[in-house]
Amino acid sequence: MKIDKDLLKRFKLFGSGMTLGIVLLIFFFNGKKSSCNWFPNARALEYIRNKNITYSPELNTQLQNKLTDSLDIAKLLLEGNIDFSKSKQRQKPCQKYWIDGVAKSKKVTLHIKICDSVAFLSKLDFRE
Repeated sequence: MKIDKDLLKRFKLFGSGMTLGIVLLIFFFNGKKSSCNWFPNARALEYIRNKNITYSPELNTQLQNKLTDSLDIAKLLLEGNIDFSKSKQRQKPCQKYWIDGVAKSKKVTLHIKICDSVAFLSKLDFRE
């Protein structure tokens, strides 16, 4: 089986370009916290996590009564599922999000209102 010299030359050129590209990517992104969130749920959760988070008095009461804790809330903000049918992400001046997930082995919904640079966690509903 004879391989065409032009084809072999193209593979070498392609391989060297790909290797150079990978080395450059590793050099530029080394040590940086860069990520690509392709899906709407992941992008919205990252958008919420990048805001200054404040708790409502009702949620503070739940935290003090040990109905939930801040780790459960952080897990919801990392792994929760946003219910886009109930959320109002284009509402002005404040956007509203509903995040469904599990906390303390119970299904919960976290209600969030985002105004400017603040994410206001208004309440946490426990469901059956």
